Amino acid sequence: MTPIQFSSGDVIADRRADYARMLAEAGDHAAAAELIEQALEIVPGWTAGWFLLGDYCEKAALPAKAIEAFSRVAEQDDTGLFGAELKLALLGAAPTPETPPSAYVEGLFDDYADRFETALVEKLNYSVPQKLFSMVAPHAPFARVVDLGCGTGLFGVEVAAVTQRLEGFDLSANMLAKAQEKGLYHHLGQADLSDASAVDSLFAAELPRQRADLVSAADVLMYLGSLGTTFGLVRALLRPGGLFAFSVEDGGDTAEGFSLQPSLRYAHAEAYVQALLAECGFTLLDLMKTDIRMDAGKPVFGILFLARLTA
Repeated sequence: MTPIQFSSGDVIADRRADYARMLAEAGDHAAAAELIEQALEIVPGWTAGWFLLGDYCEKAALPAKAIEAFSRVAEQDDTGLFGAELKLALLGAAPTPETPPSAYVEGLFDDYADRFETALVEKLNYSVPQKLFSMVAPHAPFARVVDLGCGTGLFGVEVAAVTQRLEGFDLSANMLAKAQEKGLYHHLGQADLSDASAVDSLFAAELPRQRADLVSAADVLMYLGSLGTTFGLVRALLRPGGLFAFSVEDGGDTAEGFSLQPSLRYAHAEAYVQALLAECGFTLLDLMKTDIRMDAGKPVFGILFLARLTA
């Protein structure tokens, strides 16, 4: 769900927002910002309007005004739906969050579900599921696979034929509904991988710990910064000797281990991931550096990992 879809509740303000949107689409972000400011004079409590103002000011190279607008969003948006903290971090006005607000990620993918596969596969040359499966295929078949952040089931399509039982978990209910349509998964559930206390669905009575031969996370971890909580969950899901296959965006040699990108996704350093794997008892089996999709006409590079739980 994008901020632009939220009505102000006032016809005149909405009309000005529509004109502002047309100006922004034509590349005149400064004029678009002026019109949104006029709308906000009518409805000063319109959170989505403040977000649009911040977005237009950022694109118009007006960082101070953008920071002011995103700060208003952060004050008014208790749930974090708009992800204003991420925008403020990119503008240098706030520290980088270790994880984005769950409501922001959930809303993003709930809105994206209907066009997800068309956008990624047909337009952005998304290739992670196929490449990740090529790494795990020599270890097949699998008795049970847990597909974390399964989305619409693109990795499930690859692994289902060599899996006796396939489970999928995602934060977005709309993405889970699309995965259900494929008829590949024996169990689908909603789970927030950034919060260890909010994943009861991963370990229900019929879903015990240490049950999986393979845990996958294809193109998921770039929506998390710190990976410690998620790696701990993976360890709890895997049987001894089980495999963990996942991808990250390549963060180069960033000293912090991960960094927030202009796309509002996170990139991770190879050294950070390898150190965390070792700390969690994994042994690295394979690693692939490759392009994973296109973004704004340019390739995005990532790292695919395959590790075994050995300790």
